[in-house]
Amino acid sequence: MAGAVYRHRVALSRQVGRTIVDGALARARAGGLQPVTVVVLDGGGNLVAAEREDGCGPLRFPVAAGKAQAALGTGTASRVVGARNEARPAFLAAVAATAPDGFVAVAGGVLVLDGEGLVIGAVGVSGDSSDNDEVAAAAGIEAAGLTPGIEP
Repeated sequence: MAGAVYRHRVALSRQVGRTIVDGALARARAGGLQPVTVVVLDGGGNLVAAEREDGCGPLRFPVAAGKAQAALGTGTASRVVGARNEARPAFLAAVAATAPDGFVAVAGGVLVLDGEGLVIGAVGVSGDSSDNDEVAAAAGIEAAGLTPGIEP
């Protein structure tokens, strides 16, 4: 068909991404966390939504994105990636050096699972302790009616 435009199926829409960001920020505020940055990626690693709260340092965005990339790129939460490779710092450094969009293997990067348990994206949060970042990421995913992939 000449001139046809085909649309890709987007598993994680912009609206769902916004809902995840809003849910994560709401949890951060309710928990009294330091200002956070939230990054939502689709299953292909494309940016869907992101927001930086007032007061965040300039490195919060790349750290949040790196946490999401670590989760998405390995198929497990960024906390698990770090824990499994704690005794392998050279491996983590090599992966971080080769990952084009960053790779941060600490808590705060959580997979987004659909109703069938399939990975459709990842969320990274940075700004408070890594544990609190992870809680905010999971809350955002749940706010969108999806399942956070935190367990190994």
